[in-house]
Amino acid sequence: MKFFKSLVGITLVFSLSVFALSCSGSSSQQNDSSKQQGKEYTSAYVCPMHCEGSGSEEAGTCPVCGMDYVENEDHKSDGHKH
Repeated sequence: MKFFKSLVGITLVFSLSVFALSCSGSSSQQNDSSKQQGKEYTSAYVCPMHCEGSGSEEAGTCPVCGMDYVENEDHKSDGHKH
């Protein structure tokens, strides 16, 4: 009986630890959304890979990866969720 109580206690502590760690992950996702303020997210034309420093008010190519820019609104409307 003592072994059973110990096993239940260990399981409870483990479950609470997993729950606490999974909740802390959601706050880092909120921090990622605040990074979406740069011109690689807000320009009229953006790189599909959102390379740092990319984005332009005119069509062209990304200076980092070489991909063609896409219109920002088209990029969001085709199911691209971030």
